[in-house]
Amino acid sequence: MSCREALLWQLAACLPLLWSAAGCRATPPAHAIRDPDYARMEAAIAETWYAPQPVYAQSPVAPELADPQPVETFVSYALAQNPDIHAARKQVEAAAMRVPQAASLQDPMLEVNPYLVPMQMGEMEQVIQMGVSQQIPWFGKLRTRAEVAEQETERARAELAAAELAVIEQVKTAYYELYYVQRAIRVTEADRELLRGLLEIAGARFRVGKVSQQDVLRAELEVLDLENQLVRLRQELDTAQARLARRLHLSPETPVRALDDLPVEQIPEDIHRLYEQAIAARPELHAQLADVMRQRRNVDLARLDYMPDVRLSGMWMGMVMPNNGMNGPPETGNAFLLGVGMNLPVYRQRLDAGVREAEARVVSSARQYDSLRDQTQEEVKDLFAQIHSQQELLRLLREEIVPKAEQTFEVSLRAYEVGEVAFLQLVDNWRQLLRFQISQHRLEAQLRQSLARLERVVGGYLHADVLPQDNLEREPVPLPVN
Repeated sequence: MSCREALLWQLAACLPLLWSAAGCRATPPAHAIRDPDYARMEAAIAETWYAPQPVYAQSPVAPELADPQPVETFVSYALAQNPDIHAARKQVEAAAMRVPQAASLQDPMLEVNPYLVPMQMGEMEQVIQMGVSQQIPWFGKLRTRAEVAEQETERARAELAAAELAVIEQVKTAYYELYYVQRAIRVTEADRELLRGLLEIAGARFRVGKVSQQDVLRAELEVLDLENQLVRLRQELDTAQARLARRLHLSPETPVRALDDLPVEQIPEDIHRLYEQAIAARPELHAQLADVMRQRRNVDLARLDYMPDVRLSGMWMGMVMPNNGMNGPPETGNAFLLGVGMNLPVYRQRLDAGVREAEARVVSSARQYDSLRDQTQEEVKDLFAQIHSQQELLRLLREEIVPKAEQTFEVSLRAYEVGEVAFLQLVDNWRQLLRFQISQHRLEAQLRQSLARLERVVGGYLHADVLPQDNLEREPVPLPVN
């Protein structure tokens, strides 16, 4: 056996031992898919992109939602199907997977160095060095890095909750807009039939010579104008249905419908409770709070950089030397070495700057929390005042304005039949009645849309008996002093 062959045999005997010690046999292949959602996405991409004739996926049609449904049905469907929520959930999963990465040591380094050492009489000694080294951070660094990653996960969870509330608001806003358009069409169609009755009355009076043909022509013109409004409202109905279907991740061709009559709205009365609930439960504030805590952990991590990291190493050295005899086998030898090393954190200016940077980021993040909290209280106040204003206006329309407009029109209609009121006055009273009826339903939708926005701002339902205790018991934000 030659010197080179003996050296290679020694190396081959050590490599499997190192490979198994590193756990490589137990690890799955690097290309293995671990997320089933990723596997389905890969298959869908391959089907739509690489097929000879690509088939582009379309959103499904849900026939079960074609009948009028309460808003809660659409909210539940959206929470299960909306792609924005699915994307936010995957962001939480991705952030959670950073925690074990941050808490783990870096991969050990394997180094192999073969070389020749000259000896006397022109002979060469063949030497091979093979070593493994592992970087070990100072005590607490891995734990602090994991805590930073955990706060990033908390922020992702809060952003998921914010995405869910945003989708709920969008669904409710689209639903109540659809409700308004449906009611506007119903009112306009009913008033069209009423106007056709006026046309018959005007025609009968014209035939007996009690009014001029101008009344008949004016009534026909008003009927045509209503037909024009109905065309526009039906276009708005298609748009409102498509907007709601988009929030549900459905095809725009799904004929979603709102209920014809909504339950009585519940208006919050205690604004101080709304302030308390918003600060305790709004997900955006929780996300900013998690960012403050993450920056605080980064300060601890920057301070730990003053401490050195340790590097442990082990080295095996194999040597093969030719025998003095002409035909004798080569002589071999082995040596094992252990070493300890560390970095020297001597550049204090860089380390000091890192700590100052981390501390400044904490102050900045805390001030952003203050700003968002002030903005939240402003939005609560604005929406609270807006809701109560809309409630009062809606009460006036329901109880005062619309009934009196109906009474005024009925009186003018009877007066017109006996020739006491001009047709133009009758049409003007009818137009006022139609405008007030449409305004009532418009205000009903706007009031519920404002309530939906307020629910998002305060972080949930407006009539919860007990505030979330886990939110109230959180550690208060350590705000910096001015």
